[in-house]
Amino acid sequence: MNLDSKVLEAFYNIISESKQEMFDEIARERTRHITVVLENIFQDHNASAVLRTCDCFGIQDLHTIEKDNQYKVQRDIARGAGRWVDLYNYNVGLQPEKDCIKKLKEKGYKIIAATPHVNDCDLNDLPIDEPMAIVFGTEGVGISPEMLQLADGFVKIPMYGFTESFNVSVSAALVLQNLRDRLEKSDISFKLTKEEQTQLKIKWSSKIIKNGHLLVDEIRKRLLEKKD
Repeated sequence: MNLDSKVLEAFYNIISESKQEMFDEIARERTRHITVVLENIFQDHNASAVLRTCDCFGIQDLHTIEKDNQYKVQRDIARGAGRWVDLYNYNVGLQPEKDCIKKLKEKGYKIIAATPHVNDCDLNDLPIDEPMAIVFGTEGVGISPEMLQLADGFVKIPMYGFTESFNVSVSAALVLQNLRDRLEKSDISFKLTKEEQTQLKIKWSSKIIKNGHLLVDEIRKRLLEKKD
């Protein structure tokens, strides 16, 4: 048993059996094969709805670019999703979008802008074999020109009415449902590894215990001293 497994075992001796079962079940379904990027979302309810949608579809990471608008979560809309989804904020310097995209590309993500474009493809035709970061733009103006230049591809959601676009939170829900369903039907290994699941369950366990983040360090320290 490695160190992380022993740390998780120590936490599981503290938290309830029902929480253990819940964490085990949900962690098995988590993925980083898809991640979401929100650029300058200024309506709190939309930002919170997307966070909740990520949790519902098992998307573990959400990246927010705060060039002009700060990302804020409304608890009554997010319904606690902020405790379980890893949120990464980019708000330093004049071009935080470049910092975000650089880090995602270093991790092997293709950057896909969710917007109608001359070189776009239909959502149903978007390849799912490689890890992808789906970018959603701000309400009204959409994805910025700077972000469009950084994108590796573009995807559009099929529409059949007069309105030009969906609400950003609806767009995220439609895209994530489509991609998740297709991944589930594929033979692609898109879910977290056992090791990643263990690390995630340690983090979740620490969130439901007072000063849990300090307890993680204490448990690791004790286990290492015992090993020596």
